[in-house]
Amino acid sequence: MHLRDATPADFPRLLELNLESEHFLSPLPRARLENLHAEAAYHRVLETDQKIAAFLLAFREGCSYDSPNYRWFAEKYDRFLYIDRVVVAADQQGKGLGKLLYMDLFAFAGRKEAVRVCCEFDVEPPNEPSRLFHQRFGFREVGTQRVGGGKKQVSLQVASLPSQTAIRGAI
Repeated sequence: MHLRDATPADFPRLLELNLESEHFLSPLPRARLENLHAEAAYHRVLETDQKIAAFLLAFREGCSYDSPNYRWFAEKYDRFLYIDRVVVAADQQGKGLGKLLYMDLFAFAGRKEAVRVCCEFDVEPPNEPSRLFHQRFGFREVGTQRVGGGKKQVSLQVASLPSQTAIRGAI
């Protein structure tokens, strides 16, 4: 497995992966992906057998990103890293790729002093695998909201990062 920064050359594959999981994600036309990539604080891909099998896209506070979920966190928190989407190819799920991306993201957030990592997942319709996955990373619900024209309800989640003092003390 190889983890690296995403590049525009990766966009066709990222769009394929997003489309494969669109029932849990918002649609992602190429122009939107180009804009999100340009503004992202973290946009990495994970390759297996020299093919992109997963990606994660995240934003820091202060972006002009128009996502209602990002905006919700921006109104409540001053320092955060917001996970917009994490996508793992259907044939690669259950192999720990999401875990590797999250471990890398949390390390990145710590280096950038983000204080907390924010995300959301569907609760109507339910996405139980996502709920269990995020629970293992210490996420807790801090709110809910309806999105997608009221068709979905999401659980807004936050995981706090350990303080730099605690990290230094643990080393």
